[in-house]
Amino acid sequence: MNHEYAQPWLMFPGVTDEDWKDKISDAQIAAMAASTGMSVVEVKKEGADWKPVLDSKFNRRLHLSTPIVLSGPAAGDDRLKTKADPTGRLVLGSISNCSGGITPWGTILSGEEGGMDVFAGDYTTLPDQELVERQGWDEEDNDAYGVGRIDPRFRYEEEPNEWMRFDWVVEIDSFDPDAKPVKRTALGRFTHEGAQTAIAPDGRVVIYMGDDDDFEYLYRFVTAKPWNPTDRAANKDLLDEGTLSVARFDADGVLTWLPLVLGQGPLTAENGFTSQADIVLRTRMAADLLGATPMDAPEGFVPHPKTGKIYVAMTENEDRLPEGEGDAREQVNLANRRSPNPDGHILEMSPPGSPDKPDHAAEIFSWDAFILCGDPKNPASDALCHPETTANGWFTDPDNLSVDPEGRLWVTTDGPPDAGFNDALYVADTEGPGRALPRLFYLPPVGSEVCSPAFTPDGKTLFISIQHPGDLRLADGEDATSIADAGTNWPDFKAGQPPRPSLLVISREDDGVIGV
Repeated sequence: MNHEYAQPWLMFPGVTDEDWKDKISDAQIAAMAASTGMSVVEVKKEGADWKPVLDSKFNRRLHLSTPIVLSGPAAGDDRLKTKADPTGRLVLGSISNCSGGITPWGTILSGEEGGMDVFAGDYTTLPDQELVERQGWDEEDNDAYGVGRIDPRFRYEEEPNEWMRFDWVVEIDSFDPDAKPVKRTALGRFTHEGAQTAIAPDGRVVIYMGDDDDFEYLYRFVTAKPWNPTDRAANKDLLDEGTLSVARFDADGVLTWLPLVLGQGPLTAENGFTSQADIVLRTRMAADLLGATPMDAPEGFVPHPKTGKIYVAMTENEDRLPEGEGDAREQVNLANRRSPNPDGHILEMSPPGSPDKPDHAAEIFSWDAFILCGDPKNPASDALCHPETTANGWFTDPDNLSVDPEGRLWVTTDGPPDAGFNDALYVADTEGPGRALPRLFYLPPVGSEVCSPAFTPDGKTLFISIQHPGDLRLADGEDATSIADAGTNWPDFKAGQPPRPSLLVISREDDGVIGV
């Protein structure tokens, strides 16, 4: 489980979203830092219930003090070296962990999304101001937890390289609690929403990733070598060598993967790239040079195991401009055709090959729109979905995606506009007469977000994470400012008890397949 972020005004009594930095103690700051990151928990089904195995050797927490190895082309680079780590190969902690995936050999991938928000101080003192500007930093968004008060490495002036050691994909071996997690720098540095895997016909492993900011890109990493199904240890460092690419959506439904490789195209010394470390440390800037297609905040990816198609969610982008207005990068394009786009959309990408043997490593894919989100009865939304979509079925702001064993696409949402409903979990068929017909499946506690739906192989149990419950006030639907005005104190429902993010398990009373 990822623990993406903490909200101190919904954790500690007596503080609000305006005054918490002045009122909380150093111990409370340390508690916030410890509450983020990741957890590995063994669960076991006993009768009809799933329960944590409290004494499992696999249970562990990963947080801002956990030693994590840096590997791949950027490991050991001068820009990753700090006073505490002069080798540039060992960082303490992971932060802003968002979505992820599971490798064929059973390790976990977790995307760090927005780690720079934790840092405090004057970022204009950092050495690479061109990169700082490209990251789109805003001084008001920094110092999210006040952790720089208790740990000097999170102050720019104290440790100018520390920020470069976050916003990577982290690989965790959940079956080896003694193994250090690894930040795989070959997969590039950006605001990772997730990292979903697929296998090419020749056995190479493909990782699909989205950069979750407006006008950012879709990425793919293809390992240099095939994975070994019979020797798990042989796959240990498979993600350190391979080809990172970025997506360009062309006319007539053509998708081209453009390699981010030193010496290819404009990625040369003349343009500031003298090593593959330069490319992965400045991934966005390299993708800019290649002419990748700017997207509307790309989030969840999921490959469909039965059809070979890949689905990717664009949450929204209210700053998207009509053709001919503003900067060309911000104008509408074929894959992001609405201006503005407050509702988001889902694309369907098809690699060549047969459904049972898709070539995920191919250079050229085809693509189409699966759903353009929004109210289909409102012409202004320009929604595109099944004509039988009901008033309770349409949604906005798609986020995490999953495919169940039956082959249906599950969609969670994150931050719908003022449409009178909450974030929720929806399901739609991808083929047949019910293709792109969304149905509401689960409505979570007020103010919360449903995250990362995951199914057992038999399809009879669904695990979902409930994030930031109570984040909205019941009175007016505005953001909650303290525990006192939180929209709910779920799941404990005790007076004065803060709402708590939780893992939820859904199953049928008749032990049948979910959603059938």
